[in-house]
Amino acid sequence: MSKIAVLGSGSWGTALAVSLARQQRHYVTLWCHRTQHADELNLFRENRKYLAGCRLPIALAVTADAPTALDGAEWVICAIPSPYLRETFGAFAHCIGAQQTVISATKGLEIGTHLRMTTLLAQCFANVESTPAIGALSGPSFAAEVAQEQPTAVTVAFPQLQEAIRTQQALTSDTLRIYSTDDVVGVELGGSLKNVIAIAAGIVIGLGLGHNSTAALIVRGNAEISRLAVAAGARRETLAGLSGTGDLILTCTGALSRNRSVGIALAQGKSLAAILDSMDGKVAEGIRTSEAALELAASLGIEMPITKQLQAILTGKSDPQTAMRKLMQRPSRTETDSLN
Repeated sequence: MSKIAVLGSGSWGTALAVSLARQQRHYVTLWCHRTQHADELNLFRENRKYLAGCRLPIALAVTADAPTALDGAEWVICAIPSPYLRETFGAFAHCIGAQQTVISATKGLEIGTHLRMTTLLAQCFANVESTPAIGALSGPSFAAEVAQEQPTAVTVAFPQLQEAIRTQQALTSDTLRIYSTDDVVGVELGGSLKNVIAIAAGIVIGLGLGHNSTAALIVRGNAEISRLAVAAGARRETLAGLSGTGDLILTCTGALSRNRSVGIALAQGKSLAAILDSMDGKVAEGIRTSEAALELAASLGIEMPITKQLQAILTGKSDPQTAMRKLMQRPSRTETDSLN
């Protein structure tokens, strides 16, 4: 049996650890940032804050000691939220060797650098003698449903396709079906940018604008995501797959989506500060990703009207009604032109 370390004990990290431990094919350790949180998980065998109601398998080890979690792990799955990834992961990157495989399960872009998470992780190894293989895992996957063993399909991507296939074969189970690709850029940008569009979709829903508006927002959001991702080096077919369209549909329409819920609250007139306070430490990645996405788009000369209007709302420079009106009043164009 191989060993897997899952870094990050939020809802997504916990769900992945639970799903993998239940396979009984791996020794799985879940790493918590705080000792108190690790103690609570070990005591109650439940992540009451982030994944309430899900019992942790007996076989799942929980620790707040990173070297212990990483020691001997063939796969290291990183589910640390993007705002904390560089500082947190960087502190123990030296504990990971070239023989290990790192998988980013974090969906986001870094503000300022607009780096994808695999690129950010690679930078954490800059002062380490050797760098492990680094890939990304993404797709339509609510943490609660993965933990409940609802059938889920996601994509794993590595620059080396054989590494993606090896990981796919090792981690696939009866309830978690994994596809493989070497399009890391497409998988990461699809998974990151859909969170931005999901907040916008939540605003549409919160304003009560109907199914027509929601469908239009999702489709035009998909065009916006594809436009930027392809300009950054992704393949268009990847954006039509699980980590692109699949994840976008789920996050824009599913009631479990934090990003969608943020949009609904914004449309109801709640301030962003109040919304963040009510989330009790949970992260809606789309809030920060919208700023980083616009930075990346500007560097590539790509137009992102939905993201631009959303960022105006998030920064208090506009309101949902005004933003929607500006989107509807944009100059007419052919539909296919906007894909290029």
